Amino acid sequence: MANTLTTENKAFIKSHLVDRHHTNTLKWDALQERFGNPDLLPLWVADMEFKTAQPVRDALIARVQEGVFGYSFIPDSYKEAFIHWQQDRHGITVKPEWLRFDNGVVNSLYAMVNWLTKPGDPVLIFQPVYYSFANAVTDTHRELISCNLLNTPQGWQVDHEALHTIIRDRKPKLAIWCSPHNPVGRVWQPEELEAVLTPLVDAGIPVVSDEIHEDFEIGDTPFTSVLSVANGRFQDHVIVLNAPSKTFNLATLLHSHVIIPNSAWRKDYDDFIKTIHQTEPSLLGVVAGEAAYRQGTPWLDQIIAIIRYNDSQVRHILHHGAPQIHLQPLEGTYLLYVDLGSYIPADKIKDFVQNHCHLAVDYGAWFSPQTPTFIRLNLATDPQLVARAAHQIVTALQETVPQAL
Repeated sequence: MANTLTTENKAFIKSHLVDRHHTNTLKWDALQERFGNPDLLPLWVADMEFKTAQPVRDALIARVQEGVFGYSFIPDSYKEAFIHWQQDRHGITVKPEWLRFDNGVVNSLYAMVNWLTKPGDPVLIFQPVYYSFANAVTDTHRELISCNLLNTPQGWQVDHEALHTIIRDRKPKLAIWCSPHNPVGRVWQPEELEAVLTPLVDAGIPVVSDEIHEDFEIGDTPFTSVLSVANGRFQDHVIVLNAPSKTFNLATLLHSHVIIPNSAWRKDYDDFIKTIHQTEPSLLGVVAGEAAYRQGTPWLDQIIAIIRYNDSQVRHILHHGAPQIHLQPLEGTYLLYVDLGSYIPADKIKDFVQNHCHLAVDYGAWFSPQTPTFIRLNLATDPQLVARAAHQIVTALQETVPQAL
């Protein structure tokens, strides 16, 4: 394996890894309810088994010790910390007046669909993609249209011919984009983003970009926001959703950003959003987020090193034990999309994964009907668990389809 864990990485794991059993955590304590077996090894939900950064915990403890949790607001210091993080880490310019806030990116996905479209309108997504995208469309009684990504020898790619055809013939009222892309792990190059945005914007289609995984640059490709493409040429036509929650393992603190550069859109959004809910800021989410953006870099650097190591060891184990499993490079996110189709047919995937590999995973069919033999593995966890999961896949294949190995 090319990647190894340093002494510092190992010390970090020892001090930050937690046993999440019996903590009412979805990933570990809902296995019986979700998968029918409480003893599966869970690599499904996209959160981590690592304590969040010490400065974040310290800030939360200090605020909790004040003992009062009344109505609050988002201070300028939070906005300054977030804006500096975006500029310093990704070269993204965000102005304070562009910022709106919500209780989570998925909440905002639903709000975007309700705001920008009407029931029956076609909405475009790019599958395979995080299943809340499709849910936000169908749950609100819009027409789901997918421009399916192409799984090529050069990696997952946008089907530009299909995109142009969809724009011309189906005339979507909204496009929802994922960058970095969950689950295929792409960090899109600036020229790729421009090639997607140009026909959409030329057709007058607003683009909502879910960029919650922006801080997980696992490969060599730096993250580019749709806000930055072509020197900001598309800013008036895009809305960005992101949050500190994915980066710093803060999901249930319920705090996220809606970034709207277009001033007319912001006014329209403000008028719309007050008709569906009155969002109070998450006091502890804001406290945690500000501390994370100001002091969380060393912690995140350790997490990314562990993800890279876990990615490396899965590839090593599967390459030697099940060489027909083809893995595309993991450029971003901490989620590895694994195709078992060379060994296991689609109708046997669930049985194989749960009853032979003894794993709880996100299934490819959840992300697209076009990827039924895929599974998604969460790499932001204990390296020993990741290695165990990879070995269990190989062992199960040896027992189930030995003739294919």
